Amino acid sequence: MATTTPTRGAHKTPPGGSGAAPKERSAWRARLWRFDDKVSPYAYIAPFFLVFGAFGLYPLLYTGWIALHRVEMAGLDQSEWVGWDNFAKILQDSEFWLSVSNTFVIGVISTVPQLLMALGLAHLLNYKLRASTFWRTVILTPYATSVATAALVFALVFRADGGLVNWVLGFFGVDAVDWGNGHWTSKIAIAIIVIWRWTGYNALIYLAAMQAVPTDLYEAASIDGANRWQQFLKVTIPSLRPTILFTIVISTIGSLQLFGEPLLLQGGTLGSVGGSEHQYETLSIYLYNYGWKLGHLGPAAAVAWAMLVLLLLIALINWIVGRFMRKSAV
Repeated sequence: MATTTPTRGAHKTPPGGSGAAPKERSAWRARLWRFDDKVSPYAYIAPFFLVFGAFGLYPLLYTGWIALHRVEMAGLDQSEWVGWDNFAKILQDSEFWLSVSNTFVIGVISTVPQLLMALGLAHLLNYKLRASTFWRTVILTPYATSVATAALVFALVFRADGGLVNWVLGFFGVDAVDWGNGHWTSKIAIAIIVIWRWTGYNALIYLAAMQAVPTDLYEAASIDGANRWQQFLKVTIPSLRPTILFTIVISTIGSLQLFGEPLLLQGGTLGSVGGSEHQYETLSIYLYNYGWKLGHLGPAAAVAWAMLVLLLLIALINWIVGRFMRKSAV
């Protein structure tokens, strides 16, 4: 039987056959890759913006809307446009300015010692110590304690009758101090609670920044004859300026949000109004009284926006100071 040998090209794929499929798949993969390259970054960050929009931006805008209306806790579905009347009401209230003053004073007497102590602790922990991890954990323990627990414990410590502080003062012949009802003693007591809770947290931030300072700087300073104190002032502090400004801003924000400490210092009715003469009433306590005790949500929302404006002003001042310090360091 005669056989025929297949000629070259006899099995050539016809146009539009299976040979075109790989090219189409390759083009589809290229389009898919370009789509993934453009869309994926937005998909990755979308959860943050969704959460921020739901729990950050929307409450902020809704609070601004309430601040321009008369809204009562008893009738949330009823509102009346009043414009800037709520803001005018709180700005004309002497109690508002008293709460601003109290917040500022407590913030200063708590933030300054707190950051100085944190800086000193971080400097000590930066040296090689035995069980350094243990000591770092110990100084962070107060930060892990809840505000309510810390405030209740210190409320017992500062009790006028039988408190630990007055018991210690009695050994030195000092009469018992009514910490909660004094204008300055109440602020000092609250400041001590804040210092106790936040010093370790800031110390670890400073410690992380110190460990990032190049050792060459310390070696050069040591060769020039600088002792440890001079190295701390001339090398460590200038290197920590951005971190120090950051902790100042964070501590300032925390001072404006003080609520649990003054609320629980005396507890009950006195704590909810900031003392018998509002001597330690902070902005957060003032907002709480308007919104939850009196039920006037409009002025309470106006207080919240006033706190936001104060925070922005303080952040602007810190930014200006930081920029000036950077220019002076050049």
